Amino acid sequence: MTLSVNSSSAEPATFDTPLLVIALARNASLPAPLGALDQSLGGTLSRSVSRRDFRGDRDEVLHLAGTDGGPKRILLVGLGEPGNRADALRRGASIAARQARKLGVASLAWYAADADEAGVEAAAVGLTLGAWRYDDLKSPPSAEERRPELESATVLAGGDDTARAVASGSAVGEGIALSRRLAMMPGNLCTPDYLAETARSIANRHGMQITVLGREEMQQQKMGSFLAVAQGTPQEPRLIALEYRRGTADAKPLVLVGKGLCFDSGGISIKPAQGMEAMKFDMCGAAGVLGAMEAIARLGLAINVVGLVGSTTNMPSGSAVKPGDVVQSHSGKFIEIINTDAEGRLVLADVLSYARRFDPAAVVDAATLTGACVVALGHTATGVFGNDEKLIQEVLAAGKRSGELGWQLPLFDEYRELMRSDVADIKNSGGRAAGASTAGIFLKEFAGSYPWVHLDIAGTAYTESDLGYIPKGPTGIPVGTFVEIARGRAS
Repeated sequence: MTLSVNSSSAEPATFDTPLLVIALARNASLPAPLGALDQSLGGTLSRSVSRRDFRGDRDEVLHLAGTDGGPKRILLVGLGEPGNRADALRRGASIAARQARKLGVASLAWYAADADEAGVEAAAVGLTLGAWRYDDLKSPPSAEERRPELESATVLAGGDDTARAVASGSAVGEGIALSRRLAMMPGNLCTPDYLAETARSIANRHGMQITVLGREEMQQQKMGSFLAVAQGTPQEPRLIALEYRRGTADAKPLVLVGKGLCFDSGGISIKPAQGMEAMKFDMCGAAGVLGAMEAIARLGLAINVVGLVGSTTNMPSGSAVKPGDVVQSHSGKFIEIINTDAEGRLVLADVLSYARRFDPAAVVDAATLTGACVVALGHTATGVFGNDEKLIQEVLAAGKRSGELGWQLPLFDEYRELMRSDVADIKNSGGRAAGASTAGIFLKEFAGSYPWVHLDIAGTAYTESDLGYIPKGPTGIPVGTFVEIARGRAS
């Protein structure tokens, strides 16, 4: 169930809601519009702030009893000292919705003083993110332990732009929720076929054109790099193309590409057993593309966008590709496979080559590609690489607007030497040194002449612990970045 978010210009003191959430920055005084509510509570709000029982630190919460005629409960949520207010509101709203779920309320109201259109949209996104959870495979609790589900939220803000901002935030939130659900599903359920069915559902709902290639069609396309990864599994690989055409007929499309390894065992170069279950998240790039296409369609952006997903599983078997094997890619280049666990780039090589048929204005791919990027940037920022500096800066700015931080890493020509093969045009692994950059150099070989950016989301696509505002599991990155790129280019 997804959260229904709406808006109202009602006063906080008189709005009848099971839970009123008030967002306050660090050491902020009580906003004047809350004076009537504070008076009805006998000064509880102002005392809590003046006594520093609540300081407004980031992620701080304080739960208070409400009134009979207005809010039944009140939750103060701290925003800290935000350098970016929209980011702080998104995070605070997510915490608020998670707390509301724990309290067992079916609806809440959100109030943040002086929130502009961007702040209202960010809050709507955050509320949707905080309300999300994956319970599809859990037995329901007994009747006596069951609590109401959080079903709706109301943003209390005046102005003509509020409803539009809420609708936009809900659209982005729905796209992120779709992405997170796909990522959280176990690999035996979220298969390449399931991703294809999800794409068909998106296409049917929003009037998009869809093309799905299987093993036979990819053989006809001579996608030997992609098929090398797929040859170890009986599951049918899928190359999915979703076409959203709301721009002018002659406008070149923005192409979004996602790695969709529904499970990555490492193949013959098998991964360690400990933690391997998290390799179901190796399709977060694909989930990001599908979530972004959902959000872009809900926003109704006037732009042409193509979403490409390359999906398979990487398994060891008697038919699996072996270290030392050489395959020919869709572009015609021969690849020596040094490490079968460097499989995502083999899939993306053919998908990036396939993207040329759409004559793209720009191509942005996302992949949980390298552990080396996690070593370099941790779990805070996405690694950003590319062959066009203007597009790189556009993508970094889009990430910043969406609250998905990125950091540019180099693609020096010298890294190409690490990828030199003795028997083929290129090899798929250059060793541990500069591992994120050599993976980017590999992809650059197949990106052609179009402007291209690669997002290495290995450290940001999912979290292995509860972060307070986001539970353990998928984060939804890079949906926000993809959507902001499209919004920035829409006419």
